[in-house]
Amino acid sequence: QVQLVESGGGLVQAGGSRRLSCAASGRTFSSYVMGWFRQAPGKEREFVAAITRGGGSTYYADSVKGRFTISRDNAKNTVYLQMNSLKPEDTAVYSCAARSSILASTNKNDYNYWGQGTQVTVSS
Repeated sequence: QVQLVESGGGLVQAGGSRRLSCAASGRTFSSYVMGWFRQAPGKEREFVAAITRGGGSTYYADSVKGRFTISRDNAKNTVYLQMNSLKPEDTAVYSCAARSSILASTNKNDYNYWGQGTQVTVSS
């Protein structure tokens, strides 16, 4: 089992940047595919980015491709989401998730563990 705690959310102006972190407990962090998802008010939770266990492959939603970067540091049990060129439509609660598999997935139902989320608000 793994516990996930996000940090780094807050208020940012449009065009600005923010880096989210997700710290994982346990000694098996490197055995999990990690993902970031977000949920805006009144909307379904949606996929943002995912990274394979060793960090060799990354996947992005079209809406964030070229602006967001997912990375991980297995020595620190942490996954990051660097968000640049933020837009008001990026406003949401961002959650990290862990998947016990060798395969990345964009489907939220494929993830086994979730953090509590961190709010990101982008002002225009």
